[in-house]
Amino acid sequence: MSCSAKGLLAQDLRKVVSVNGVVVRHDEISREAQNHPARTPIAAWTAAARALAVRELLLQEARRIAVDTEPLNDGEGRTETAEEASIRALVEREVSTPTPDEAACRRYYQQNLRRFRSADLYEAAHILIAARAGDRAAYAAARTEAEALTAALRDAPERFAEFALAHSACPSKAVGGNLGQLSPGDTAPEFDAALSAMTPGEMTTEPVASRFGHHIIRLDRKIEGCQLPFEQVRDRIADYLVDRARHTAIAQFVARLAARAEIGGVDLPTTADLRVS
Repeated sequence: MSCSAKGLLAQDLRKVVSVNGVVVRHDEISREAQNHPARTPIAAWTAAARALAVRELLLQEARRIAVDTEPLNDGEGRTETAEEASIRALVEREVSTPTPDEAACRRYYQQNLRRFRSADLYEAAHILIAARAGDRAAYAAARTEAEALTAALRDAPERFAEFALAHSACPSKAVGGNLGQLSPGDTAPEFDAALSAMTPGEMTTEPVASRFGHHIIRLDRKIEGCQLPFEQVRDRIADYLVDRARHTAIAQFVARLAARAEIGGVDLPTTADLRVS
């Protein structure tokens, strides 16, 4: 951590986080920060402080309106704490989530058709000249070797399987470099991008670099994805819309509570902030 980052974190640690006069202790925030991965310790600390401030805000509201409930057991030996049960009961009582009707589901489907396609499938083979990107000399040497193999294969593409067996660092070399059927996400991002730009029967004209080294890729077959019918994805859409509406409703409820509370040491969104966003 840089000196400036340490200074900012120390400055944040001096802030007193409070909700209507109730102080959220720094040791609690530090422990909670472990549950909020972030790019910097300051961001993790701030996220943890917000989460605990919201928790305190909800607990105070639950006590104010005298929410009463019994902790639930999940059937696997885990039981809610009394505070978790209070917050759950408060949200169940005060936050209503509309159930999307058929029209809303169909509208979302029509507006997001690309999300409801089966993935393209590729049948491909490759030769991997392996090297770690962090080892510049080895990575450059692997590139040179891959370029030489690519040039040789332009003149003799029928030798792909032979070259794979002799030079590839991938176990697929035993089957001519054949990787079987691939869908997006099965390989490195750079490999995926190369496949999507190729036509069946084509081989890459230049080696494709990835964190594993350099790949010579041949696309043998592409099976285009197809549009999934609405009936097949309707339940998935309905679940998504319910979750989205619930998240929004809870955020609005918390914002209304924050707007009339005295919050110190951390910023919580208010209804005005939600309208702007």
